[in-house]
Amino acid sequence: MYFQKKRCIAMLLAGGQGSRLKVLTENTAKPAVPFGGKYRIIDFPLSNCVNSGIDTVGILTQYQPLELNEYIGNGQPWGLNKTHSCAQVLPPYERHDKKSGWYKGTANAIYQNIDFIERYDPEYVVILSGDHIYKMDYAAMVAYHEQHNASCTIAVRNVPLKEASRFGFLNTNPDNSIYEFEEKPKVPKSTNASMGIYVFNWKVLREALINDEENPESSNDFGKNIIPTLLNAGHKMMAYTFDGYWKDVGTIDSLWEANMDLLGKEPAFNIRDDERSKIYARNSALPSSYIDSGAKVVGSFIAEGSDIYGTIRHSIISVGCTVGEGALVEDSVVMPGVVIAPGAIVRHAILGENSRIGRNTVVGGAFGAKDKMKISVTSKGAVLEDNTVLLPGDMR
Repeated sequence: MYFQKKRCIAMLLAGGQGSRLKVLTENTAKPAVPFGGKYRIIDFPLSNCVNSGIDTVGILTQYQPLELNEYIGNGQPWGLNKTHSCAQVLPPYERHDKKSGWYKGTANAIYQNIDFIERYDPEYVVILSGDHIYKMDYAAMVAYHEQHNASCTIAVRNVPLKEASRFGFLNTNPDNSIYEFEEKPKVPKSTNASMGIYVFNWKVLREALINDEENPESSNDFGKNIIPTLLNAGHKMMAYTFDGYWKDVGTIDSLWEANMDLLGKEPAFNIRDDERSKIYARNSALPSSYIDSGAKVVGSFIAEGSDIYGTIRHSIISVGCTVGEGALVEDSVVMPGVVIAPGAIVRHAILGENSRIGRNTVVGGAFGAKDKMKISVTSKGAVLEDNTVLLPGDMR
């Protein structure tokens, strides 16, 4: 089979277990978790690829892959099903050299798919994560990488020092060349946090992956192993500053916050600001939503196929939901297919797909003191019977 040579391809790491999202990822891979009413988390990096002119994407799956694989399909929603383009799902498989099994780390996941990358003989490979919400022009980052004749370029953003323990930090010279990498330091020397987005010269990365796999002491991870090794070997590495919206939605709090950031006249993250950076998704052909004359909707998103009879305030109602008469939904994320019965109160919560909330049930805080409350969560398909009380921070 003939594969057209590509200047640049992307490898999207989408196999994480997502354990910090707790009940939301018990049966769903983190990149397939619904977001923003009509999207899935993985729609954002995939759409970024298409909008950046990258038409070949390897998607590395592992944990709970069925729903994610079905969602990606042949890549049609993102225009990745055309001649000489693809969205290829890449699960772990049995290799001829027996170096197979579950992906042991981010670097090992790419190592196990060297053969896929070699089909396209690329000059550059962009490494991405499947659990971040943002819009980014990868083509501009690749051009920056090429301009500076670097072996590796890492996207960075400034973060508060109090968040240091969550990130790897890059210490740079005045020209943005990297001289040191610190993995989750208690007190970093800079505020340049790695976003986990990398551009590599493929020849350099290929050699580094092979050498890393042969090291029995390695964790087979980009941050812990590949990046420090290339730095120590004297490779030129550059930091690429990104100042747009970006959020790692790996926790319940961050997922809720990112959804809330979509709301308002001047939202923190505007997904409708530019047709050139449109977010594409696989969506069912549902009818328009119905909002009853007695309903009240304030500062919220209502996706298609929903029936609204109650009151919605500062919330996101996903596709195919029902909110009954006299029900109240406030400061909440309601995922696809949820039914909220009449008289129910839902505040400061995330309701998992296809949840059923009974009559007069209370989910979360009853008085809207959102700054003082933890987020209540229901799992996919959860059923809360009539008159149930799910306290702030509880999960069912």
